[in-house]
Amino acid sequence: MRVLVYHNGECSKCKELTEILVSKGIEANYKFYLYEQMTIEELSDLLKKLNLSASSIIRASEPVYIEQYQGAVMSEEEWLQVIINNPVLLQRPIVVNGDKAIIARPPEKLLEIL
Repeated sequence: MRVLVYHNGECSKCKELTEILVSKGIEANYKFYLYEQMTIEELSDLLKKLNLSASSIIRASEPVYIEQYQGAVMSEEEWLQVIINNPVLLQRPIVVNGDKAIIARPPEKLLEIL
């Protein structure tokens, strides 16, 4: 089995998730989304797998959100572009297994889609 992980190398939860994958012998491809820009199509596909809207996967505690977007009313397409332009706003880690995905917070949640 091989999963795809949207990963932030500095995130403690992402590091914990990697440890779980290694301990379970699960292979993973990593997308370091802060450095590898996502496309609108990729993000839209990810949201379908998560069964979530763009605004629901935003890290509302990030300063860029608080300063620029808190309380904003935008369309789904506008929120997609906000995430593309500010990838730090994306919840993490996200694990994709086939046509399913989960925000692995806590990291053990990844077991739900294996």
